Amino acid sequence: MKSSIFDLHLPHAEPSTMVAFAENSLDRRSEYRAEDCVARALDTEGVHAFVLAAGKLVVKHDEKIIDPLFAPYELAGLDPIVDEAILLGYLKNGEPRLAIPVRADPDTLHEPLRASDGRTLYRQQMLDDDLLGQFAQASALLTWNGNSRFCGRCGSPTRMEIGGYRRVCNACGHQTFPRTDPVVIMLAIDAERDRCLLGRSPHFPEGMYSCLAGFVEPGETIEHAVRRETLEESGIRLGRVRYHASQPWPMPHSLMIGCYGEAKSFDIHRDEQELEDCRWFTREETAAMLARTASTDPVTGATTSPPKGAIAHLLMRDWLDWPT
Repeated sequence: MKSSIFDLHLPHAEPSTMVAFAENSLDRRSEYRAEDCVARALDTEGVHAFVLAAGKLVVKHDEKIIDPLFAPYELAGLDPIVDEAILLGYLKNGEPRLAIPVRADPDTLHEPLRASDGRTLYRQQMLDDDLLGQFAQASALLTWNGNSRFCGRCGSPTRMEIGGYRRVCNACGHQTFPRTDPVVIMLAIDAERDRCLLGRSPHFPEGMYSCLAGFVEPGETIEHAVRRETLEESGIRLGRVRYHASQPWPMPHSLMIGCYGEAKSFDIHRDEQELEDCRWFTREETAAMLARTASTDPVTGATTSPPKGAIAHLLMRDWLDWPT
């Protein structure tokens, strides 16, 4: 059989489907967003919305059932800001799905309502994969709109258009569009000694180590960003860089770009302002970290990895499972 550029020998199909926030089955209809698309969606039978209060998702939590979707009539007690509603897309049956911010205090909601941030939603597996991806879209768009109320060119107020995907200055007409911040996250591999490089930030939970990461800067390729950030944070020089997977990260609106990097130097000189620790981990140590993360009985003083669903966890797991 003839080989193809799309033939990859991976531990599983499309790694980007294995991370949190990545699934989203909505038909966005991005080329057909009319000025009245939100109003028409609200008038459609069966419409439901995600509700966010101060950036947290409001859910109906009744014993073991968690429902993140609200019909318009259920919003009255939450003081919705309907003028700032965003059209996310449509289900296969044509049902519109919206995101609506509310003025209600997320910390004083009455039962059965609760509010949770994005990290809690995925770590506690409160939503299925598809709903979690839709929440990521909702959270990122509401955050961008909330942070873009004034024109970056002249400082005048802006208005929302085409369902929340464009803002226009009321004074000078300058247009802005939703932003996605690219972040490289990489696992440096010492192939000869069969080990990987992990670091520990001061704000991490006790004992947790993860892949190094940093924002892609203007005028920089993904590969250059991977090499630069690794060198700056650890002093390790990289050769070949291989893209592996990506993950939407709605805190606030990033795209994590997961890569592997081939280590060409091995003596660590960490940036003490960025990292509390940085060191090489053997394959056996890495496997033990991943196992402890999944365990319900954590070992005191032991190292752990980021939780399943984080792209760093996937990079570590797939390095161990990569076919040889």
